[in-house]
Amino acid sequence: MKRMIISVTFILVCILAQAQKVNVAAAANLRYVLEEIKTQYEKEHPKTKINITFGSSGTLVQQILNGASFDFFMAADNEFPLKLKAKGVTWGNMTTYAYGKLAIYSTSLDVTKGLSILKDPAVRKIAIAKPETAPYGERSFELLKKIGLYESLKSKIVIGDNISQAAQFAFTGNAEIGFVALSLALAPEMKEKGKYYIIDKKLYTPVEQACILIKTTVRNTEASKFMKYILSPRTKALWEKYGYSVPY
Repeated sequence: MKRMIISVTFILVCILAQAQKVNVAAAANLRYVLEEIKTQYEKEHPKTKINITFGSSGTLVQQILNGASFDFFMAADNEFPLKLKAKGVTWGNMTTYAYGKLAIYSTSLDVTKGLSILKDPAVRKIAIAKPETAPYGERSFELLKKIGLYESLKSKIVIGDNISQAAQFAFTGNAEIGFVALSLALAPEMKEKGKYYIIDKKLYTPVEQACILIKTTVRNTEASKFMKYILSPRTKALWEKYGYSVPY
């Protein structure tokens, strides 16, 4: 009997310990803002540990469908969360948490002149995130086609696995220009080393970023609390700091 009580106690302790951890799958454009939100949340909730894995939304969806251990998914659009919901691997409803903005960035050229800089002969490589898995990459291709520059520039395009990698290509000079999420261009090191230009949002489909809880064997109530926090006024200033607009 004593051994059984110890075993049950051990199991309960493990479950409670698990409930204090939240594994988040997050779109790469959230790298800087979400790290700050994480720091703020853990300071206010010292018994909770937020673990974040960044990647392209499409890649993270595949990982989740393949059984990756995530409690909460924050995508770069509202389509990938709906795909997970349709597969029956989520809890509750999808919720929009922020609207992102597309920008171009360079460490060697004055991109503040606007999209006309794309025609400059000095532009030999243009970094864009993989459109099939990265919504910001998809929006970048959409924009180039809309303004009639895709055909003339397609030979210069280099593809990053996600928006962070596309930004890194531009940051390191491996591409003269990168199509990036404004949130990345506003990161301290990016802002210090290069220049950016915010693209008119009328030129591409709105980047409505949504989140959803992922089904787990034991429902992680702490993940629900973190999601609620993400959607609260407590995070509004941080979202706006990195160029996002929020619906609350």
